[in-house]
Amino acid sequence: MTDAASPSTKGRASIPPMEPLSPEEIARYQRHILLPEIGGAGQQKLKAARVLVIGAGGLGAPVLQYLAAAGIGTLGIADDDRVSLSNLQRQVIYDSGTIGELKTESAAFAIARLNPHVNVIRFEERFSPDTARRHLSGFHLLIDGSDNFDTRYTAADAAEAAKIPLVTGAVGRFDGSVTVLKPYETAEDGTPNPSYRDLFPEKPPAGLIPACAETGIIGALTGVIGTLMAMEAIKLITGAGEPLVGRLLLYDAVAARFETIRYKRRRSRQSQAS
Repeated sequence: MTDAASPSTKGRASIPPMEPLSPEEIARYQRHILLPEIGGAGQQKLKAARVLVIGAGGLGAPVLQYLAAAGIGTLGIADDDRVSLSNLQRQVIYDSGTIGELKTESAAFAIARLNPHVNVIRFEERFSPDTARRHLSGFHLLIDGSDNFDTRYTAADAAEAAKIPLVTGAVGRFDGSVTVLKPYETAEDGTPNPSYRDLFPEKPPAGLIPACAETGIIGALTGVIGTLMAMEAIKLITGAGEPLVGRLLLYDAVAARFETIRYKRRRSRQSQAS
């Protein structure tokens, strides 16, 4: 079991020494810098941060846009898909002129137009244990915007092994969820933080949860959940606010209602971690 994080680091991502901001960047991020919770120091942390985003689809699109706009210094994108016409209803980082292009390539061009200060690293492959072994050590934070449980479990295991925070979200038809995982650290009471398997012990049987291609999905929903995921990433990097560690945020778009469910490390896993 890892030692408890100090008050100065708990709830944050571990970011290396800060990089100075240029005069153009100070003007670009002025509204961030005015916030006492972020300020110049927080903006420098955003610039120094290296974030890997799994999936450049419905969730990944707003995540990438808002993190790029926020000034994340390096964004990695892991996706092996190409832009299709049916993506455009919700994957707003693309447009009609990008149909057929690799999503990583098209998203990188969009990010460059939005913020030339952001470095993009493209991984034109599905995220896998091998991908994690080869690349994850170069990042401070992992964001999972995938659409299947196999990748979600792989991402959770990889982030836990690498001891970096994971922001994970999911959507279905008119509802979505977001949580933050840091199972390598302890909570304020000294107990280990929960892992993804404490929230979802086992993968659901194949076919139990149909894909959005079968059931449909409201496009704006992915914007809501993806933006919340980006917000959690910014909080983790800057230390502003309280991230959703041990809390699952649920959104019901039809009822316009948010709910939060708390979850903990299961006792059997606590004994294994001791």
